[in-house]
Amino acid sequence: MKKFIETLQNIWRIKELKEKILFTLGLLLVYRLGSNVVLPGINPDSLGQLADQANDGLIGLLNAFTGGAFANASIMALGIMPYISASIVIQLLGMAVPSIQKMQKEGESGRRKLNQITRLLTIVIALAQAPGYLANLMGQNALVFPAMEGLFYPVAMLCLITGTIFAMWLGEKITDKGIGNGISLLIMVGIIANLPQALLQEIASKVSGGDGGGIAIFVIEIAALYLVFMFAIALTQAVRKVPVQYARRSAGKAGYGQEVARSFIPLKVNAAGVMPIIFAQAIMFIPVTVLNYSGAEGESVSTFVTFFSNIQGFWYNLTFAIMIILFTYFYTAIQVNTNQMAEDLKRNGGFVPGIKPGKATAEYIDNILSKITLPGSILLAVLAILPAIAMTLGMGMQWSYFYGGTSLLIIVGVILDTLQQIESYLLNRHYDGLMRSGRLKGRTATTAF
Repeated sequence: MKKFIETLQNIWRIKELKEKILFTLGLLLVYRLGSNVVLPGINPDSLGQLADQANDGLIGLLNAFTGGAFANASIMALGIMPYISASIVIQLLGMAVPSIQKMQKEGESGRRKLNQITRLLTIVIALAQAPGYLANLMGQNALVFPAMEGLFYPVAMLCLITGTIFAMWLGEKITDKGIGNGISLLIMVGIIANLPQALLQEIASKVSGGDGGGIAIFVIEIAALYLVFMFAIALTQAVRKVPVQYARRSAGKAGYGQEVARSFIPLKVNAAGVMPIIFAQAIMFIPVTVLNYSGAEGESVSTFVTFFSNIQGFWYNLTFAIMIILFTYFYTAIQVNTNQMAEDLKRNGGFVPGIKPGKATAEYIDNILSKITLPGSILLAVLAILPAIAMTLGMGMQWSYFYGGTSLLIIVGVILDTLQQIESYLLNRHYDGLMRSGRLKGRTATTAF
């Protein structure tokens, strides 16, 4: 405890770091306040059905990411998700569109161009999502005040799109002038905002038994949650180090010679991060949603909808896990360009001991990546279905979401990234790091997206 207090004091002594943290907290507070501002014209008392609907399924996931703004019919109801969708689209287009590939290699100028394209695409996606959200809102019998009936749809759409643009601006400002990745922090704060309510509901459900056994079960749940967090951190941080050597010329008393600098390439066991779970969840909900709205009937259709609407069911989770494994390989192939890595090594005079530079090096790295991705994808799939297991064991739905899946990985990734930046400030000012050893071993910057 003494070490923790000293670390907080050291953080407060660094003026720049203190200002960045306060700036970040201030903008996060603005975002949370905006999440509770109801759309103009909506009667807040009529939103009970929407709150019930937002407890499960894809809508429950969206509501968790927006910190309850979705169920509150807030001006921030779409949250930062259109921006996330736009970023994913740009990443996928980078595989097939030469102009985007060129911008990705242009350094800072290319990054600015891609950011501008992502912003414009965010507005387009928000324009497409806003009518769907309003249609769902009206389908839940949300009441509009009579004075706003004529103007409700145009005003509400304008507010939703403006809320998304404002959330995007907040995230970029946090990244530029605050601490941590702003977009990821906004998502994490939205998820954590549901934690107090979920915790209180779980405690109430366990205490309501009256025999005292519920408290013991709750303590076991907390211990299990701690172990799951440790598992998620280990999966996020695990790397396979590929040794690399760099030959460089040096001048000394004996004349010119060569020195060998030793380093390594850290290949992450889970290079895809949380994206495979997001892809799999989105695709899992598409067929059920289409069948429900198409009005298709029949025993086979009913069986299919039953199996894939039950997130605690065996077939749902088996299909979910298989899709996560497949998407992990797919997204890792997008994220890690082994040919580019081998080319950069060759250009900088680096080589993997015992492996020829160039194509042979790319094949060697790709082979290692394929081997470590399999256990990484399986562990990621296990982590993704843990909430369903928790619900099967009797935990509340909101509380079980923190036992794995997208929510847990985002929280872990964002916290590790933010702590890494804080530790860099401390070490650069000759203070101890966040750990007693002075450095968080094996830590690399990780973001949710």
